[in-house]
Amino acid sequence: MITLTLILALLFSIVTSNPCDIYALGGTPCACAHSTVRALFNSYNGYLYQVQRQSDRATKNIGLLVTGGHANSTEQDEFCRGTNCFIVIIYDQTGHGNDLTVGTPGGANPRGNTPADATAESIYIRRNKVYSVYIKPGEGYFHDGARSGIATGSEPEGIYMVTSGTHVNGGCCFDYGNAEANRRDNGAAHMDAIYFGTSCWFGGCEGTGPWVQADLENGLFSGGSHRWNTNQRAFPDRFVTAMSKNDGYKTFALKGGNAQSGGLYTLYDGPLPEGYSPMKKEGGIILGTGGDDSSWSAGTFYEGAMVRGYPSDTTENAVHENIVAAGYGF
Repeated sequence: MITLTLILALLFSIVTSNPCDIYALGGTPCACAHSTVRALFNSYNGYLYQVQRQSDRATKNIGLLVTGGHANSTEQDEFCRGTNCFIVIIYDQTGHGNDLTVGTPGGANPRGNTPADATAESIYIRRNKVYSVYIKPGEGYFHDGARSGIATGSEPEGIYMVTSGTHVNGGCCFDYGNAEANRRDNGAAHMDAIYFGTSCWFGGCEGTGPWVQADLENGLFSGGSHRWNTNQRAFPDRFVTAMSKNDGYKTFALKGGNAQSGGLYTLYDGPLPEGYSPMKKEGGIILGTGGDDSSWSAGTFYEGAMVRGYPSDTTENAVHENIVAAGYGF
């Protein structure tokens, strides 16, 4: 039950905490947390990501300007001066060890993935220059988190990411979330990931997107069936908050919003599609690909987390408000 005390605490946390602090306060702690732009815990003071130079293959861990703050992009600029650099690790800020590394081969891509260009896109958060994970087809990241806190089977789960509506395509599949641990298509309900892009999997879509959908394996779902969800809406905004949650048995929800202003839109909140109950989550973590390493998508990743439990609407609203308050810009 959401009490007045919890609501007040969440409202206060919007300006004093970061997303994973808010999720924890709501009783749904982060199982993994990834970002190349900022800390997702107010107390985090570790590394955000690792880059590798093309010239000599040396690596450098990129940290924060201050505890709980933004990435120290000067470290990357100095290390990568005069050569190309690539993002080879995105560190998990939870301490569970769910670090994302360059994707291994899968059923749809026996060659595996390549890393994203570390300098493809820079943005600003409150006047601090930072770099995104700017993914092009063939690039992607993976980690098997089944033994390190990521939801498996029918366990409930919530996911969010901040992405961009200006760098998208219709290729499969720009996902962030839960997928097969063996990098194979293991059938319906073996995935629980956010998809963001212009793919119209089952046809009948209204407009051209991009849309927040659920990749539950063997389908990108705009709602609770193969039919187009007429409550869907496109998010062509420069910065976009995308959210999903899935209780593992009956219900899932999709939400989206402009990450610079305004609130969240509830795109769907209802029963799981037929054939997807109970869920059969495997605990693999993907970024920029499908569960079987389908790697034909384009997309941008700034931050995201997967949480244990089914987050309340109040918690999700507070996380989005914190993202807006973070001051994404360019």
